[in-house]
Amino acid sequence: MSIENPLLQDFDLPPYSQIKPEHVEPAIDRILADSRSAIAELKTRDPASLDWNALVLALDELSARLGRAWSPVSHLNSVCNNAELRAAYEACLPKLSAYSTELGQDRALFDAFKALADSPAAQAFDVAQKTILEHALRDFRLSGIDLPAEQQQRYGEIQMKLSELASRFSNQLLDATQAWTKHITDEAQLAGLTDSARAQMKQAAEAKNLDGWLITLEFPSYYAVMTYADDRALREEVYTAYCTRASDQGPNAGQNDNGPVMEQILDLRQELAHLLGFAHYAELSLASKMAESADQVLGFLRNLAQRSKPFAEQDLSELAAFAAEQGLADLQSWDVGYYSEKLRQQRYSISQEQVRAWFPIDKVLSGLFAIVQKLYGIEIRELSGFDSWHPDVRLFEIRENGAHVGRFFFDLYARANKRGGAWMDGARDKRRNSAGELISPVANLVCNFTPAVDGKPALLTHDEVTTLFHEFGHGLHHLLTRVEHAGASGINGVAWDAVELPSQFMENWCWEPEGLALISGHYETGEPLPQELLDKMLAAKNFQSGLMMVRQLEFSLFDFELHATHGDGRSVLQVLEGIREEVAVLRPPAFNRFANGFAHIFAGGYAAGYYSYKWAEVLSADAFSKFEEEGVLNPATGRAFREAILARGGSQEPMVLFVDFRGREPSIDALLRHLGLSAEAA
Repeated sequence: MSIENPLLQDFDLPPYSQIKPEHVEPAIDRILADSRSAIAELKTRDPASLDWNALVLALDELSARLGRAWSPVSHLNSVCNNAELRAAYEACLPKLSAYSTELGQDRALFDAFKALADSPAAQAFDVAQKTILEHALRDFRLSGIDLPAEQQQRYGEIQMKLSELASRFSNQLLDATQAWTKHITDEAQLAGLTDSARAQMKQAAEAKNLDGWLITLEFPSYYAVMTYADDRALREEVYTAYCTRASDQGPNAGQNDNGPVMEQILDLRQELAHLLGFAHYAELSLASKMAESADQVLGFLRNLAQRSKPFAEQDLSELAAFAAEQGLADLQSWDVGYYSEKLRQQRYSISQEQVRAWFPIDKVLSGLFAIVQKLYGIEIRELSGFDSWHPDVRLFEIRENGAHVGRFFFDLYARANKRGGAWMDGARDKRRNSAGELISPVANLVCNFTPAVDGKPALLTHDEVTTLFHEFGHGLHHLLTRVEHAGASGINGVAWDAVELPSQFMENWCWEPEGLALISGHYETGEPLPQELLDKMLAAKNFQSGLMMVRQLEFSLFDFELHATHGDGRSVLQVLEGIREEVAVLRPPAFNRFANGFAHIFAGGYAAGYYSYKWAEVLSADAFSKFEEEGVLNPATGRAFREAILARGGSQEPMVLFVDFRGREPSIDALLRHLGLSAEAA
């Protein structure tokens, strides 16, 4: 089998085009069997002989082999989903979950880690090694190492079921997104839409052998209708289809319904927390995060809500008054994007669509690379002749002083059978292997931008530029690590509520004149973004930032409250409505089923952790204020940030790293000032 199975070969970059669904399960079965044999052999050895290399590095090698096979499979399942691959992927989930639980509940391995941590040799370990051992012992406890056998078994059953349910949630959301389209043959219905949006819809129709235009629920298509379509009935129809995906409401009510899946996930998470001795899942979630308690998180979010809500109410009343002037007396959820864009244009004479021409993808990328090259002293170049999962995918290499540092893939455009949203995942971790060789890191960076149409290059809105910078910040965190132990290199071991610091931090350069000069140039003439447009963009930067802040706080509080109070008799929808009562200024219609598509917390890693975005935004705004003081492209400040934050990965607690860079603990003031939500900004 291994002769034909690419997942069992030793490759540099994954041979994506050769990986077939029938390779997946045999490869994972073989690797898990080999790993179990190696661990059994390891446990026969004298515990005193298990030094760092014999224990931690040996397990890292097993983990790396499994990751080398599973990472490309998991990635393909997200970016090229089909029925056969999905079935192969899901067949492996319970096996991987069982293996992970076995390791986490292996008393002999726990004892070996404890003995190593307590040994005289540990005194000489570097800070990353000490942190890795601390985290390993914590994770054994969070895997139920101290539970009686019967409860350990139950723990394993819960974890297995949770991994299956997360995958089901994700699949049903993808299927629901693809299950609805609207075929338009009368162009008059598309009045108001931009040329680029129409071209993209025409392309979507042609791909299905249809005349006219096809509206889908992929984000670029949905966003275009909600922002520009003059036809209010069309906006309402598309909004209704989008916000009822995978639910008991809307045009496809009851199909792919994630409602029961959410309830099962919440029940199991609560049971897991109780098994491990926590009051609720939110408390369990915080055991490995930067925040210290549920009260601290809720206090932080409610403090932000209290400060932001008056600004949000002002934003909404201005929008409602503007819509009324335009003849709309009853502002509804499907009107907000449309009238907001009109108000933005009236107030600042600028729109996202207008600036698109100045952000062709290659100019944005070259400018992004120029910024990080200046800040961090690295060089980035594009590579060719690599194996890929789609023709649009590009590969780049980072070098420093002529030496190879790492590589990253870019998969930037929306398409069918690709999960929505934007994300970074580590395709390979930086580490030194048992032979002493340094393995360089590889990252996958994925977005869902509007692709090139009508012979023009892909042109990004400024929001999309910001998303690109955000994901690239995650990529740099993974790629610029100097830690050579897998457990703390890159984003490994980084507390989840600090992991958004480098990504949100990168977004700042999208708003700085020095940054914008590098990333913008008209796609036809190459001329820089005119000063007049730049001034308008900066003036409009905090347009409706109060509304945007309370929306994010609604998501964060809903997520945390849901996991902190599950079992109190309220449904998911009732919890959400309670939070909306507290912080929202515009209530969506009763049929809205936002939670059914909230993949971050039901299919991603953000359960009882969505607050991390706001938590890390405080860190990132405060970190960036040092650049505001010392120069936004100051190489010395850039190197200091790289060495304090990016290079050190998960080797120390995030607060220690932040204080090393900033010289003090973070303050919320910079964030409120950046968003125009403070007295001085107002």
